[in-house]
Amino acid sequence: MNTILIIILAAYAVVRAFDFLLDYLNYRHLKAFGHLIPEEFKGGIDAKQLKKTSDYTVDKMRFGLICTVFDEALILTFIFSGLLDAYSSRLDGFGLNFIVSGLAFFLPLIFVKTFLEIPFSLYSTFRIENKYGFNKMTLKLWLGDLAKSLIISAVVLSILISAAFAIITASPAFWWFWVWLLFFMFSIFLMYLSPYAIEPLFNKYTQIEDESLVSDISSLMQKAGIKISKVQKMDASKRTKHSNAYFTGIGHVKRIVLFDTLLQQMGKSEILAILAHEAGHWKRKHVMKLLFIVETGALISSYLAFLILNSDILPRIFHLSGDSLSAKIILLGFIASTVTYPIAPVFNLISRKFEWEADRFACDLTGENKGLVSALIKLSAENLSNLHPHRLYAKFHYSHPPVTERIRHLKGISEN
Repeated sequence: MNTILIIILAAYAVVRAFDFLLDYLNYRHLKAFGHLIPEEFKGGIDAKQLKKTSDYTVDKMRFGLICTVFDEALILTFIFSGLLDAYSSRLDGFGLNFIVSGLAFFLPLIFVKTFLEIPFSLYSTFRIENKYGFNKMTLKLWLGDLAKSLIISAVVLSILISAAFAIITASPAFWWFWVWLLFFMFSIFLMYLSPYAIEPLFNKYTQIEDESLVSDISSLMQKAGIKISKVQKMDASKRTKHSNAYFTGIGHVKRIVLFDTLLQQMGKSEILAILAHEAGHWKRKHVMKLLFIVETGALISSYLAFLILNSDILPRIFHLSGDSLSAKIILLGFIASTVTYPIAPVFNLISRKFEWEADRFACDLTGENKGLVSALIKLSAENLSNLHPHRLYAKFHYSHPPVTERIRHLKGISEN
C-alpha cells in the first residue's frame, strides 16, 4: 500500500507542478506582450488602461498563487499530519447516530475552512479590488454578506448531508444512485428557488426605468422565441464596479437581470447584443447540454465512489485507524482532485464551442456584429480582463475563448 500512496502523491505533485507551470507561462507571456495593444482593441483601449489591466492581472495571479499554496498546505496538513485520523477517531468515540456523525464531521470542517480564508477574502476585496477602483463594499456590508452566506450554507448543507447519510442508511446497495439523484434534484430546485429566495437577500432587483430599452429587449427575445417574465436591474454597484448580465429561471419563462453598472457602461445596441448572446445559449440548449454532461459524469463518479467507499482500500493506503465513511470521503476527494484535473480542458473546449455558437446566434438575431464587438471591448476594458493570456493556460482555465479571438471571429462573420 505504501507504493500506491507514493503513486498518488507523485501524481498529485505532477498535477500541482503543472498548474504552477501554467501560471508561470501566463505570467511570462503577459510580461512579454502585455504592453502591446491587440489589433482588435486599437481605439478601444489606451496604453494607460492597458498597463492597469496588466498590473491587475499580475496582482490577481500572485495573490491566487498564495491562496492556492495555502489551500494545498491546509489539505496536506490535515490528511498527512494525523489530524484527519484523530478528528475521525474522536467523533467515532462519541457513539453518535450515523446521520448526526456526518453532520458533526463535515459542518465544522467547512466552517473552519471558511473562517481561515476570511483574511484572504478581505485582502482581495479591500486591497486588490480597492486598488483598481472596483470595490464599493463597506466592511459592514461585507460582514453582512458573510453572515448571510454562513447561515444559508449551514441550512443547505445540513439538509443535504442529513439526507445523503439517511439515504446511505436506508439503501446500502444503491445509495450511489439515490444520492446522485438527491443532488441533481436539489440543483434543479435551487435554480427555481434562488432568484426568489436567495438572490434578493444580497441584492435589490427593480424594474428598468428605460421603457424604450425594455420594449426593445422584449421584442428581441420575442424574435428569438423566448418568453420573458421580467427585465430587471440589480444594484451591483453597491458592491463592485464590475459589470454583467444574465438570465435566470428554468423552463419556458426566463427573467433577465442587468447589473446597474452594465447599464451605465453600455449603449442600447451593446446591451441588446449581450442579451442576444445569452439568448443563443438558451436556444441552442447549451445549459441543458452542459447539465447533461455534468450529471452524467456525476452519476458515473457516484458509482465509482460507491465501490471505493464500500471497501477498506482508502484506510489501508492512508493508514487510518478506523473505517469512517466521512474520513474516506475526504480522502477520495483528495484523490479525485488529481484524477479529474485533465477533464478541465475537455470541459472548457465544449464550453468555448458553445460560446462561438452563441456569438453566431447573436449576430444572426441582431443582424450585425458591431454591437457585440463593441460590448466585448468595453467589458474587457472596464473589467481589466487579460488581453494576452497564454494559449495553454487558456485551454486549462478559460471557459470562454480569449476575447481577442472572439472579436476576430465576430468580425469574420460579417464578411461571410
